Amino acid sequence: MGDAHHVGVVGLGVISRAYLDTLVGHPRVRVTAVADLDASRSAAVAAEVPGVEALTVEELLSSPDVDTVLNLTVPAAHAEIALGAIGHGKHVYGEKPLTAELADARAVIEAAAQAGVGVGCAPDTVLGTGIQTARAAVEAGAVGRPQFATAVMITPGHERWHPHPDFYYTAGGGPLLDMGPYYLASLIHLLGPVRAVAGASGRLRGERVIGSGPRAGERIPVEVDSHVSGVLEHVGGALTTITTSFDGVATTAAPIEVHGETGTLTVPDPNRFDGEVRLFELGATQWRTLPPSAGYVDGTRGVGLLDFVAADEQRAPRANGRLALHVLETMSALLRSSAEGRRIELSTSADPPVLVPLTTAEDWRGRDAHSPPSP
Repeated sequence: MGDAHHVGVVGLGVISRAYLDTLVGHPRVRVTAVADLDASRSAAVAAEVPGVEALTVEELLSSPDVDTVLNLTVPAAHAEIALGAIGHGKHVYGEKPLTAELADARAVIEAAAQAGVGVGCAPDTVLGTGIQTARAAVEAGAVGRPQFATAVMITPGHERWHPHPDFYYTAGGGPLLDMGPYYLASLIHLLGPVRAVAGASGRLRGERVIGSGPRAGERIPVEVDSHVSGVLEHVGGALTTITTSFDGVATTAAPIEVHGETGTLTVPDPNRFDGEVRLFELGATQWRTLPPSAGYVDGTRGVGLLDFVAADEQRAPRANGRLALHVLETMSALLRSSAEGRRIELSTSADPPVLVPLTTAEDWRGRDAHSPPSP
């Protein structure tokens, strides 16, 4: 199997715990260094995890003991950290979105290609049994030729529970940029890349009231549209109607539905790794639940990085940078279309990654196995 792949983590906020729980102790990777603008966070993680060194960001990016930089910083810092890692000859895997701005994302992909290093990006929830089982069903012809899909994400707003929700309502925020990567990555897995979009958006009110924490009752401004809808034209001919909103109370709509000539498939929440996939076939009288047939069983945050590390000349990483770039351009085009009132054609594309075979938790976690699964 060879030596473990060395990973350095930049950004030790809340999501870092989920990644560390997945990666620390895994036989195929070794977390060697951590860094955060708050040095006390780095020191706390280094004290907790044997063999981990607390470094400054620049020290980590240049460390000879780091092969891949795991970029868990805020979106506004994604480009700077990614380009810094690439400049030091490191692979980089980051949280979504790839970068905050489309031009920066293109620069990251171009720099990595020139340097001969890899770029990976969340979400990796789409590699779990929920989305992958749905994809396997579509590819097996369960709904016939796909005609159209719907994707729906509706909440009343994160300020009801988040003590510091300001960034959800400022530039770079909003429901599409916040949750869209999960839905769009799933739709590309299910129906292929997007060639053009048309969008419309609006906002329910100009300010929000924080509902919890030390700032409860404080009013914050809403500077971006809090409801974004649109139509995606997939290269294969299918159309997706997508709605992402912080302005609704609740919905009975499935997160994603795929409709074809001979059936309809309901797809679970793409922000989860698992979930129930149901099929209603033409002429049937009820829904049928499909057993898991593909995906990483009991997946957790970080499985995409493990998949990234395991990729080789025969298989590209599934949570890869080009897919993330295409997702970001799709979202950017929807927002631009909403502002300009016109259909916009995309300049990027991304082939759906290879389907994840049904892989037990023991296998992808490297337990009781002498080598990683071979998709």
